[in-house]
Amino acid sequence: MSLATPTKTVQKLQTSLQTKAKAEPAFRFYALWDKICRSDVIEEAYRHCRANGGAPGIDGISFEKIEVVLVIGPIFEPDMLANQYGFRPELDAKMAVRQVLWHITQRGKREVVDADLRDYFTTIPHGPLMRCLIRRIADGRLLRVIKGGLIVPVVERIGRRVIRTATARNTKRGTPQGSVISPMLANLYFRRFLLAWRDHGHQDQLDAHVVNYADDFVICCRPGNAEMAKTRMTALMTRLGLEVNETKTRLARIPEDNITFLGYTLGQFYGKEGRAYIGTRPSRKAVKSLLKRIHDRTTRRWYADTPENTVADLSRLLRGWCGYFDQGPVMETYNLIREYVNRRLRHWLGRRTGDYGRGFERFTQEYLHDTLGLYRIPRRRADLPRAKV
Repeated sequence: MSLATPTKTVQKLQTSLQTKAKAEPAFRFYALWDKICRSDVIEEAYRHCRANGGAPGIDGISFEKIEVVLVIGPIFEPDMLANQYGFRPELDAKMAVRQVLWHITQRGKREVVDADLRDYFTTIPHGPLMRCLIRRIADGRLLRVIKGGLIVPVVERIGRRVIRTATARNTKRGTPQGSVISPMLANLYFRRFLLAWRDHGHQDQLDAHVVNYADDFVICCRPGNAEMAKTRMTALMTRLGLEVNETKTRLARIPEDNITFLGYTLGQFYGKEGRAYIGTRPSRKAVKSLLKRIHDRTTRRWYADTPENTVADLSRLLRGWCGYFDQGPVMETYNLIREYVNRRLRHWLGRRTGDYGRGFERFTQEYLHDTLGLYRIPRRRADLPRAKV
């Protein structure tokens, strides 16, 4: 009988840990370090790192951080709340957007606190965060490793210089920037706010429901309650050692106002025959950002690159953008993007060979898509894989 592959054995370990954590919400796990050092966990960490094109950084602990997440992630996953959508298995940002739309359209929560925290990831206090971990983890060695990772210097290369900053060590705040463990730690600490919001009665008293993705969140409220919800939210965040960005936090009343959440604008739009409806569409900022990236990839600095490489880069960009922004009436936006990328690509192809014409005859649609392989942006809603909202 052949041995199970490392992936299967790691999955079995994760399932066992998650099942135990879910069955016993107060259980603390003691012997975890030996599991982190298992050969199959180490191999799986290497596989994850290699799949992302990564390699150990200057601090030399990239693999170790992945190993830690592989083991403790399943322990804390059952503790996460249903309205936390960021960096969790089988959940994504579009689900969070749809949940906000559901609260607005189906539950009448048409007053929204569009909240913003000031530098959330870099201001999470280490002491309370460690207490969140200790609630489930009793393995002292593992806790020391995680705590050490919180204060590791940030290393940047500028030219030939290597600059180290120890802000986290000095302030005792923040999670490691770009670390694989940061999203989990951020979710774990934000959970404290969500529990307080629910268990202290704010959710029921104000009929105000939070939808959270990483450090982004909104509070969907019954009309007339948004102002009080904002006040109570600010007080809770202050108690947690976090700061609400007052200049960016606003109250919106749908349909008079709209909000932008996770790249989508939610508000009132007009469909066929001018019929008004509450829905979503890609935000102007998201569209402008994409057009800028297309422009930057088709400037003269890229003339030395091959058409195949340029088209491959553009296709990855377009495929990812359209894969995320496929909710609501997106065809008009898709048409704009299609026209822009076709024009920019023809311009780039012609200029790099000294041709200053518009390139329609030389670089036909068939050439762009069939020969170079440019991603075909959907022209109909039926072409979208899972069109919703």
